[in-house]
Amino acid sequence: MSTTAGMPLLDRAAIAACIPHQGNMCLLDAVTAWDDSQIVCLAISHTDPANPLRAEGRLGAANGIEYAAQAMAIHGALLAGSDGPPRQGYLASVRGVTLHVDRLDALPEALTVRAERLSGDANNILYQFSLSHGADCLLEGRAAVILDAAAPQVDFHRAAVNPENSP
Repeated sequence: MSTTAGMPLLDRAAIAACIPHQGNMCLLDAVTAWDDSQIVCLAISHTDPANPLRAEGRLGAANGIEYAAQAMAIHGALLAGSDGPPRQGYLASVRGVTLHVDRLDALPEALTVRAERLSGDANNILYQFSLSHGADCLLEGRAAVILDAAAPQVDFHRAAVNPENSP
């Protein structure tokens, strides 16, 4: 796995250049290691009171899935390299998610975000992911990502007028 002793491979600015999430919605602060099958990132944005995922002053643990999804997006961009822009990915489903804590915002140190590519082809990827705080696993699960999926073209007005036309 590519690493640099004590130094991030990518900092927050480089991460923001790789993914569509900008400003406070770019949740990850560093990529510390990656290779063809996995990526390890750090995040401190869970401690920020202005974190856009907070609701009623707290950041629930399920929001960790978005942290993992951003790690997957960075992984895809790194794998694409300079061969052109990374392909657009859509989180299609999450499975087997286990939350070991209720919230993330009460944790004082950086979160470690890991994503490992388990399988995939040119258009579909299955990742296993986890978030940890020190030695404690906070959440874990699997996510299916679809690349370059066309947005469904649904005429919601037509479906509302005549439900037989709904997808």
